[in-house]
Amino acid sequence: MDPPHSPELLAVAKRMVWFKPPATTLANDIFFLNYLMVYGTADDLTVARQCYDDDDFRRALREALPGIFDARSWAYWHARLGMGPAPARPVRDFPR
Repeated sequence: MDPPHSPELLAVAKRMVWFKPPATTLANDIFFLNYLMVYGTADDLTVARQCYDDDDFRRALREALPGIFDARSWAYWHARLGMGPAPARPVRDFPR
C-alpha cells in the first residue's frame, strides 16, 4: 500500500497529469517526476521536494519515459542535477 500523500502533493499531481487521478499519478514516481520536470512551477517543485530528493530526480531522468520531455527541459535538468551533457531524449519504439 502506498503511503498517504499530502493534499498539496495531490494537488500538484492533479495539475501535472490532468488525465489521471492524482493517486494513480503518484503511484509511479518516474511518470510523475517526468511531468513535473517539464510542466511544474517553482511552487510545484517546492511541494515535491518535501517527498523527493535529487537522487529521485536523477533516477527520473535515467529512466525517463519517451514523449514527455521537450529538448529544453531535458537539457536543463541534466545540467541542474550535474548529470553532464544531456544524451538524446528517449523515443518511442514503434513496430514496423
